[in-house]
Amino acid sequence: MIEFRSARKSFGATAVLRGVDLTIERGRVVGLVGPNGAGKTTLIKLLLGLAHPTGGDILVDGASVRRGDGYRSRIGYMPQIARFPENLTAAELFHMLRSLRAGSASPDEELAERLGLTAHIDKPLRVLSGGTRQKVNAALALLFSPDILVLDEPTAGLDPLSSATLKDEIIARNDSGATVLVTSHIMSELEDLCDEVAFLLDGQVRYAGPIGALTEQTRQESLERAIASLMIREVA
Repeated sequence: MIEFRSARKSFGATAVLRGVDLTIERGRVVGLVGPNGAGKTTLIKLLLGLAHPTGGDILVDGASVRRGDGYRSRIGYMPQIARFPENLTAAELFHMLRSLRAGSASPDEELAERLGLTAHIDKPLRVLSGGTRQKVNAALALLFSPDILVLDEPTAGLDPLSSATLKDEIIARNDSGATVLVTSHIMSELEDLCDEVAFLLDGQVRYAGPIGALTEQTRQESLERAIASLMIREVA
C-alpha cells in the first residue's frame, strides 16, 4: 500500500503540493490525472525519492520513505521521456542495470518480440526512433518484476499494436499482484487500465475513487467528460 499523508512540496516560495492525502491499495491500478502544472510529476518524484517532501510523509507498506531508500528496489519506473547513455545498445543497457542491481533478471524476450524490439536490441540507442526508445523504456521498467509500477504516459509514441501489447502486459502484471500508478492524458487509456483515478488540481487531490463513481457523480458517460466537468466545477 502507498500512502501520501498531507504531503507538501515547495520550491522556494512556490507551493506545488498543498497537503496531498491519497491511498493506493496494494494490487490496485490508479490513474493520476490533472492539468499540466497540477503537481503530478512532483508527486511521482516524492514517491521515487527523487525529491523530498517539505512536509507530511509518504509511506510504502506502512514504512516512511524517509527511513531509507531500500523500498525503491521494488519499483519499476517508466518516465515519459527516458534519457539513455547514447553510446550503449539496448542489450548493453540491460546488462549494465542487471550488474548494478546484482540481479539475475533478464529482458522478457517474449515481451521484446511482441513489442517489435528484438530486431533493435543490438543497435546503439542514439539511432533508435522515439517509439523504439519507448519500448526500451517499457522493458527496463518491467525488468526486475517489480511489485510497484510507476508509469508516466507509458504509451506515448507507441504505434497502436505496441500500445495494446504494453497495456496487456500492465494488466497481466497487475493480475499477478503488482500495484500500478499511471499517468496519462488519454482518458480512454485509463478507462482500459485503471480501477480508480485520483484527480489532482493546484497541488491538491480533488477526487480519488472508482471511475464509475466519478462518472455517476458528474453525470457523464466517459472519464474524459467527467474530468472535464470536475475541472470546470473547480475553476468556477
